[in-house]
Amino acid sequence: MSAWTQDRINLLKRLWPEGRSAETIALELGGGLTRNAVLGKVARLGLSEGRTGDRPQRAAAHRPAPEPPPDGVATILSVRRTDCRWPYGEPGDAAFSLCGRPSERGAFCAAHAAIAYRPAPLSVEGLMRLAGVAP
Repeated sequence: MSAWTQDRINLLKRLWPEGRSAETIALELGGGLTRNAVLGKVARLGLSEGRTGDRPQRAAAHRPAPEPPPDGVATILSVRRTDCRWPYGEPGDAAFSLCGRPSERGAFCAAHAAIAYRPAPLSVEGLMRLAGVAP
């Protein structure tokens, strides 16, 4: 026997357009229905369009101000193989530039290499190996 009786389907059709979450509807319908069961039934009934519930707008994520390029930056055409190629800005922007400071090894100067290359955190097994304890 299906967990979806006609009464439950009618209640789902009434609650879904109100903008309630699938989890809330599952709890209200009871009988061990899960959030995913509600979402599946909504999809099969074609109810996913036309929800009118008022949902609070999420605040826009805070983006830090872009880092201003230092004096003497290089362009993509002027950077040499031994110069730092740390980007400032977005590649499509007119103000896009590169660090241009000398790099001893690799693509970045020492300051930018410290940002770009960070060691991966050790796993529990890795820590145990370092400590000389068998996992």
